[in-house]
Amino acid sequence: MSENASPQTAASLRSASRAVWLKQLHQWHWISSALCLLGMFLFSITGITLNHAAQIEAKPTIVRKDATAPAPLLAQLKAFAQEHDGDKAPLPAAAEDWLRSTWSVKAGGRAAEWSVDEVYLPLPKAGGDAWVRIGLEDGAAEFENTDRGWISWLNDVHKGRNTGATWNWFIDIFAGACLVFCITGLLILKFHAANRPFTWPMVGLGILIPAVIALLFIH
Repeated sequence: MSENASPQTAASLRSASRAVWLKQLHQWHWISSALCLLGMFLFSITGITLNHAAQIEAKPTIVRKDATAPAPLLAQLKAFAQEHDGDKAPLPAAAEDWLRSTWSVKAGGRAAEWSVDEVYLPLPKAGGDAWVRIGLEDGAAEFENTDRGWISWLNDVHKGRNTGATWNWFIDIFAGACLVFCITGLLILKFHAANRPFTWPMVGLGILIPAVIALLFIH
């Protein structure tokens, strides 16, 4: 800025610069809020259900099914078990196809637990659990599916428990968008604080209240 610039010119430049920054902050703030809208709503609701998990009864529904593995598949599984006794390894493709056609179970390359007597495939999932066991002596196969209800499903989605890599990536991206939302909101408050005397006291309370509660009441 020139030393000969008038006070009015300097004030105008500062005002223009402030307007540019404020416009950018508002733009990033509304974009991040739009991206976070559904996620914030979901995580807020599930935060309440998680906080009161002991008071919300979950009545699991358990479904059990039985079948017998065909002889060719059983022979393949026995041979595979001999090679992987005590190991964890995915089922052969033929076994995954059989589970899909028999019970609509998608193993998805998950690791099964192998022994010479049986193969056990855990199938953890959000809101429940499932597993498959195939006896290698007689080919007796069991499938059990436990569904703990939609609230349990939402709670697991909140925690990213058994939700897969894609949802875990979404949580990380959503958290980043929330940070942008909070930081831009704080900077917008800074720009308006001069005309809103209660701005910083309210920000201070927003920090002080949870800090005091955490220090005094969390043991």
